[in-house]
Amino acid sequence: MTLRIINAAEVRELLPMPQCVEVMAQAMLAVSAGAVTIPQRITMPLVEQSGQLFVMPGVASDIPVYGTKVISQHPNNPAAGLPAVQGFVALFDHATGTPTALIDGAEITAIRTAAASGLASRHLARADARTHGILGTGVQAQTHIAAIAAVREIEEVLIWGRDSAKADTLAAEHAGGSGLNIRACKDQSEVAACDIVSAVTGSPGPVIRGEWIRPGTHVNLVGAHTPKTREADSDLMAMAVVFVDLLESAMNESGDILIPIEEGKYDRGHVRGEIGRVVAGELDGRQSSEDVTVYVSLGITAQDLYAAHAVYLAAQNAGIGTTVDLYR
Repeated sequence: MTLRIINAAEVRELLPMPQCVEVMAQAMLAVSAGAVTIPQRITMPLVEQSGQLFVMPGVASDIPVYGTKVISQHPNNPAAGLPAVQGFVALFDHATGTPTALIDGAEITAIRTAAASGLASRHLARADARTHGILGTGVQAQTHIAAIAAVREIEEVLIWGRDSAKADTLAAEHAGGSGLNIRACKDQSEVAACDIVSAVTGSPGPVIRGEWIRPGTHVNLVGAHTPKTREADSDLMAMAVVFVDLLESAMNESGDILIPIEEGKYDRGHVRGEIGRVVAGELDGRQSSEDVTVYVSLGITAQDLYAAHAVYLAAQNAGIGTTVDLYR
């Protein structure tokens, strides 16, 4: 058996956003059904704090591969014109353990993270949502434009960033070919007043506040990944009906959830549950047009595994990628 190597451009070709939303539905259903084994990720700091290495394995019972994502994170790379996150997803045949694919990990992450927000928005946002506010200007801001438009008839996208020039550039780059009215905003509260709001920043503290949120809003919180960082203030979290990708990781790693608990704003029972149970129909999502809903996205290996498997199947069918015989 040959190993198929699939690069970033090929991932973009093989995993269009609407398809990836459906793949994320399959992944999150499997996670909440207990059909996926996800060990705790391994994080290894590098010497002189230059970066980190992450190893994230996983195995599922309903797809014929298992695998791991291996990525490096070097925060100073963008200043040198290099990606901050680099790596790959490695897939192995479930029956034999034969390595079957190496797939660009940064592109998989970029698409599947936004697709997971799209899935959550499909189940939690109002059906008549027409405006999408984005806080952040990086890769996830770009992919979230497509993800939310894939699940709602979005007419206008508002973008805010700490660097207003980057927000202007992002809006201009995507306004032409998307068919959407996309514009940059200097006021975070204007962005937060949209029907759907996606926070995709690297900020250690809140970029979105409860006082800015209108009744009926759905919020995707994507950028914070540690117990001490968050994107929403405690007022927003306390007023919202909160859903997560995986309860175990959210209750151990999400500052958006844990910091308000430490402040006494609510207890752990405030979190309604996993989005996979909403997809399965086992858990109610939005119950009123006035509800404020929040999806806390930490990202889990199952999302990478299912997305990579979809890419691998498409690559095999289309004859895309570079093949290598490891046993020669």
